[in-house]
Amino acid sequence: MKNLLRSKAALSTVVTTLIILVVSVLLATVVTFYAINVTTTRVQEESLQITKLHTWQDGATDAVTAFYMVNTGGRDVVIDKIAVRGIAADMETQVFFVNPAAAVTTDLVYLAVADVDGGDPGTGDALGAVTGTNLILASGGSMIVYITNPGHVSVSDIGTTIGITIFTANAQYYKESNVEAAPAP
Repeated sequence: MKNLLRSKAALSTVVTTLIILVVSVLLATVVTFYAINVTTTRVQEESLQITKLHTWQDGATDAVTAFYMVNTGGRDVVIDKIAVRGIAADMETQVFFVNPAAAVTTDLVYLAVADVDGGDPGTGDALGAVTGTNLILASGGSMIVYITNPGHVSVSDIGTTIGITIFTANAQYYKESNVEAAPAP
């Protein structure tokens, strides 16, 4: 009879140890999930939406690339470089932009290279040159960008697909478009 009582006591020690182990593992799992949830909900992500992308070639020596960009992320974005066909555009001499007053719903219009600086992209706003080497786009903001003579686009490229890459501190955004013939004036 004594052996039977001892075995019951020994079994309760094992069961108690297992219960404590399971509870501690569950508690650690809950704390880990809570920490991950708090961290991921408080981190603001960068996100750009690029639309209305065009590259026009005028049939001679000039080309223009234009696109509309909206910052849909929760943080401001610094655009370090824009490359067309893998060739970086000079931010101070080739890149022109405007932050439109309202969302752009119509397509962007073709502007000849000579008309880009101060030109109207079809929104009633005037394009201006970049001052410095970066473009800054606030969270929720939008921007129209025109690039003059990008990536050695020539007449023989009309109808082919080329890639445009926008570089920020945290990401690269890549889009493709066909090279179009510039509309007649």
